[in-house]
Order: sequence, then C-alpha cells, then structure tokens
Amino acid sequence: MVRHRLMTPGPTPIPEAARLEMAKTLEHHRTPGFRRLLAEVLEGLKYVFDTTSDIAVLSSSGTGAMETCVASVVPRGGKAIVLDSGKFAERWADICEAYGIKVVRYEEPWGKSFEADEVARLLAEHADAAAVYATLSETSTGVGHDIEGIGRAVAASGALFAVDGISGVGAMECHMDDWGIDLLAVGSQKALMSPPGLAFVAVSEAAWQRIESIERQAFYFDLAAYRKALAGPDTPWTPSRPLLSALAASLRQIREESIENVWRRTATLARATRAGVAALGMELVAERPSEALTAAFLPDGVDAKAFLARLEGRFGVKLAGGQGPFSGKIIRIAHMGQIDELDILSTLSAIELVLAEMGQSVKLGSGVAAAGSVLLEEE
Repeated sequence: MVRHRLMTPGPTPIPEAARLEMAKTLEHHRTPGFRRLLAEVLEGLKYVFDTTSDIAVLSSSGTGAMETCVASVVPRGGKAIVLDSGKFAERWADICEAYGIKVVRYEEPWGKSFEADEVARLLAEHADAAAVYATLSETSTGVGHDIEGIGRAVAASGALFAVDGISGVGAMECHMDDWGIDLLAVGSQKALMSPPGLAFVAVSEAAWQRIESIERQAFYFDLAAYRKALAGPDTPWTPSRPLLSALAASLRQIREESIENVWRRTATLARATRAGVAALGMELVAERPSEALTAAFLPDGVDAKAFLARLEGRFGVKLAGGQGPFSGKIIRIAHMGQIDELDILSTLSAIELVLAEMGQSVKLGSGVAAAGSVLLEEE
C-alpha cells in the first residue's frame, strides 16, 4: 500500500485538530456561538497578518479575494499597475481587465523579481494609477518578491497597494501595517493549513476611504457589505462554518508555536530543500526564492509528466508541475504549514530514486545529505 504524501504548494496537509473540527455536528451560523468563532478567527488572522486592520472573510477561493481587491477600489475606466512575472501575477491583470480597468504592466521574465525603483518610476509616470497589484510569493515560479521595498515606493504615491499573499502569508514574513499594504488577499489552503474554500481580505483605513468614494461594482465581492457585517462580528452571506472551525484550530496551532518561529522553521526547510535539489543538479527557477515553496527545473531529457506520475504512483508523493512557459519543465515542492523535516527528506529521497529509475546519473543520498547538512546547522 502506498501512503499519500501531499507536498504541493496548496492544498497542504491539515492538522488532526482541524480535521476533527469538521467532523462535529453542524451548527447554525446566525448564532452567538458562530459570532464567537468568527471573532476568534479574525483575531488569529490579524496576528498572522501582523495588522490591526479589518479583515473580510469570504467563502471562496483565493481568486475571490483577489477579485474583491480589484472590484472594490478601482472604478471602471480607472488605471492600475500590475507587477507581472508569473501565472498568478497575470491573474491580477486578467481581473482588472474584466472590470474594464486599464492595466499598466511592469513585466519581468518568469523567475525574476521586481525592483522597487522601477515601481516608483512607473508611479511617477502614471500618477493617476488607483492601485498597484503585487504578489508576495509567486506560486508558479517560487519567487518571493520584495514587498517591503515595493510598499515604500507605493506609499510615496496616491495609489493603494494590494498584495496577493495567498501562498506566502503564514510561511514567510509579512507585516501588513509596517509594509504599507492596503489590501492583503490570503487563502485558507496554503500556510494556514485549512481546506480550500475560505479567503480573506485585510483592508487598511486608506482602502476603506477609497471603497466609500467609488460606485459599487460587485455584489458578493463588495467589501462595503463585509464591513457592515463585521460590526457583529458576522458575515453578509452564508459562511462555511465547518471550514471556519477547522481554521480556528489551525490558527491556535500557529499561535502556540508563534508566527516568528513558524517563519524561522519554514525558512530552514526552504534552505534544506534548495540545497537538496541543487545537489541533484537541478537549477532553481527563482532568483529570489520564496520560503513557501521551491521550484526547480528537471534535468534535460526527463519528461515532467512521466516523472510526476511515477513519483506519485511509486511513493505516493504528490508534487506540482509547471504552468505556462514552465509546463513540463519544472517541479514545485512545498515546505509550508504542517510540512516538517522528515517530509522534506523523504521527498528528496523519492525524487532521487525516481530520477535514477528514469536513467539519470544520480548519486543516491546526495540530495538528502545536502538537505540534512542544512538541518544539522540549524540545531
């Protein structure tokens, strides 16, 4: 029997306490008990996001949070700057264009990161831009962008700063208030260790002022409706109570460890994973790697589809493949949330064996040894 091992950058493994919460008898959501649950979740999310801002809880995927960040703050016919160097950064532009917003793209090749000075130059050239849309951790390439530096550049302008933190928040440092983030979009199924189906938008006071000044463009994704409900605290539409109960359990686990220790532990796993794949002769995709995941090119001649199928069939290890121009060329390994040292070591061992079985010249144990050396250094 093959044991299933989920090592994708979303969804990620869910703690037992969170899974057990979902097995409990379903209770109604318009009750004092639900409002207490929501209050606990909101407090936990503020802790992880490092913010005092209001947070809207959506029953949607992370893309719903991204759409909310667009529909609520940029009017049709307005202009937005999108920092585009990956599949999920592209989504910001796609959503803006769907709402009739003029998009100014700051494009970099996939795997590259953005320069804060160039963002500042674009803002000076496009002083009428209502918002800048960026990504903390680009899941398609494994790049971690300099959101702190970019935030400083945006703060000097009149634009709002919106960040896709869906795969990054909870895995790597993110200080919403100190970094000048006005809208932070996050999903439940990544470093927050919960099932897919919940999304969150943290909203600064400057963003609320913008929201109140423009005409409503959405119904379900209208942040003004969420702010009104937060006084309860409550949600404007039917929430997923089982998912919120699971999330509350996962947030308790994060707070027990402390977010600072989570960041340190995840960064260690990231260094170990990068050392392991490098020892196997695999080149990293990202010039500025994220702590949430590692993306690496497979050796020449290895069919990615066949490799991933064999890895999962033989060892039960589920990795993600490439997207867009990297389709069929890379693998993506998560090291966030509940993933631990043994998960990383066993995954690297399985990668070694499958590469060897597919005819690659691999010194068995080299990837594991390199990762183990990093882990020993951190003890």
